[in-house]
Amino acid sequence: KWTVEAFPTDRLDTLFVGGGTPTVLEMKQLDFFLQNIYKHFRFSIHEVEFTFEANPNELSKEKLQLLKEAGVNRLSFGVQTFDDSLLKAIGRTHRYEDVMKTIALAKEIGFENISIDLMYGLPQQTLAQFQADLEIAFSLDIQHISAYSLIIEPKTIFYNLMRKGKLLLPTEEEEAQMYEEAMRQMEIHGYHQYEISNYARPFFESRHNLTYWNNEEYYGIGAGAHSYVGGVRRANIKPINKYIETVQETGFPYLEVHHVTVSEQMEEEMFLGLRKTEGVSKQRFLEKFGMSVHDVFGRAIAAEKQKGLLEETQTHIRLTHRGKLLGNEVFQAFIAESKH
Repeated sequence: KWTVEAFPTDRLDTLFVGGGTPTVLEMKQLDFFLQNIYKHFRFSIHEVEFTFEANPNELSKEKLQLLKEAGVNRLSFGVQTFDDSLLKAIGRTHRYEDVMKTIALAKEIGFENISIDLMYGLPQQTLAQFQADLEIAFSLDIQHISAYSLIIEPKTIFYNLMRKGKLLLPTEEEEAQMYEEAMRQMEIHGYHQYEISNYARPFFESRHNLTYWNNEEYYGIGAGAHSYVGGVRRANIKPINKYIETVQETGFPYLEVHHVTVSEQMEEEMFLGLRKTEGVSKQRFLEKFGMSVHDVFGRAIAAEKQKGLLEETQTHIRLTHRGKLLGNEVFQAFIAESKH
């Protein structure tokens, strides 16, 4: 309510409920939550992409029906892997059977846009195991697959084990092989790679994800959510109790508020845009900033092209196949360039 009043909009293109799994809510809570979305936001249910994130073992038939009736038209399941031994090792509570059962149920109820997240580079995961995961994913006949490499965050169990030398991770070379295999197999099975980690059947690219990579604006509502409105990035307080407390006291739960400078906007345009397979539009950059991309980042573009990590067409600048494997190195070049 406060967000909409403070930053009014007459148009919503996408709704994404997740980051955390909203499906842990009980039926009554879920119903109340969905009613509040309709109470405070104006959108056409036939035009908006309305995604719910879910754990495969948290969606009953009743919950799925409630979501469908409420206009949710896209489901995203945090599968990670279909291998039960790996699921157990990474602390996930669902198993292979849960995934198969829930996706079959979702299809039966009429969901026609289903996505799953897979992970590679997991502790003790082999290339053969990841290949098996891909095969099962393709057999599900779904519309969208995300495949992310494991990122070890500080202060996590994996981080502590890694520091003690007790975490058996695939080598960088093995992880690169897994990524190459994902790209190769997705193409064979009709999933177009439209972003570094995301693959979709034609017309099923995630519009919500593309909002981020096109460097467009979005609301962020809830504990730990991030938003980008009016050239300002805001990060909300994460612990739920502290979040509620702060909202009640001040109306807004911000942990950080950052006014993005033009220089930072240009950097973001590059390192977000280069995540997309089509790359950064030279025309869009010019229209947005009144300068050509070469005026601002000429040196970095030339250097990365020289290394074989970037290529340029008449309309776009994009990562090469090798550039996708070394994406972070390329993105860093544009942050460094704008500092000169």
